[in-house]
This record gives sequence, structure tokens and C-alpha cells, in this order.
Amino acid sequence: MSYDRYLAVCKPLHYATMMKTQTCVQLAATSWISGFSVSLLLLILMLQLHFCGPNEIDHYFCDYTPLLKLSCSDTRMMKQLRYVAAAMFTVTPFLLTLTSYVYIIAAILKIPSISGRKKAFSICSSHLTVVSLFYGSIIIVYMLPKNEGKQEITKFSSLLYIVLPPLLNPFIYSLRNKEVKGGLKNMIAKIVHYKLIP
Repeated sequence: MSYDRYLAVCKPLHYATMMKTQTCVQLAATSWISGFSVSLLLLILMLQLHFCGPNEIDHYFCDYTPLLKLSCSDTRMMKQLRYVAAAMFTVTPFLLTLTSYVYIIAAILKIPSISGRKKAFSICSSHLTVVSLFYGSIIIVYMLPKNEGKQEITKFSSLLYIVLPPLLNPFIYSLRNKEVKGGLKNMIAKIVHYKLIP
């Protein structure tokens, strides 16, 4: 999606020729195939582990890291593989997204009219908000070193990246709609007015 925004803002005249159906299919297929391949590899390795202790997962759902904690096998290689996979499939897309937004912001700042800049920023701000929520919580869950003190933060963050983006997506993207913005401003004004004047 950041590539789509990059083309729309930085190369608007080339958008139709560069963002063809074939390009969309290739981008989606690459994501799906790479995600499936890594998940399959981790599943195969996980199936070779032995579990001999408690069978209660201290987490909201059955995730990779809490399962590793239950194993009585040597899981050092699996933990290292988790960091490599997280670096490849979290940090790399995050850096690509960040790079595209650096180019987008540079292009927006070159727009001479203030209204044009506002419109371009409003197009990208909703996507950037969702991306920040998603990548921020994923990096906390999968990239930070694990210790017992951070376990509750990790559990909360994993819940955050699963629940919050889908929950807030309609709200964030609908804020681009002028009618929704007007309604939200009226609602906030009524709340503030009600609190100030009982």
C-alpha cells in the first residue's frame, strides 16, 4: 500500500502504467508466498519439539513464543530463527514503507499550494497512522528481547496489533470524509459544552 501511495503522490502521471493488475498480483503473491513459506518452516520446526511440562499457555492466543517457553527441548536455534524471520518480514517492509514515506513527504513539501499539500497529507496520514500502530506493536512483540518483566507488555502489544488496526481502520479512513469530520467536531463541541455548562 505504501508503494501505491508513493506512485500516487510522487509519480501521478505514471500511476496508471506502473500500477497495473500484474504489479498488484505480483506484490500480493510475493507477500503471501513468503509469509506462508516462513510459517510452514516454523511449523515444521515446532512440530519436532518435545513438550513435557505444563500445557497451559500464559498468553491470549497460541503464538510462537509462548509455545517455545513450554518446550523442554533446546529452543535456542528456534529463538534465533524467530529473530531472523522477524527482521526479514518486519524490519525490511517497515524500512521500505519508511523510505517510500520519506520520498512522499519530500514530494508533498514541493507542492506549491497549501491546499494541495493538505490534500496530499490527508491522503497519506490515515495509512501512516495504521502502519505506525501495526509495525510499532509488531516490533515490540517480535523484535524486543524477552524477559519476565516485559511479558505483560508483550501480551498487551500482541493483543494490540491483532485487535486495534482492524478496529480503528474504518474510523481512521472515514476521517478523510468531510461529513464524518464535521459530525465528529459537532460531537466533541457538544461534549465540551455539556461539561463546561452543566
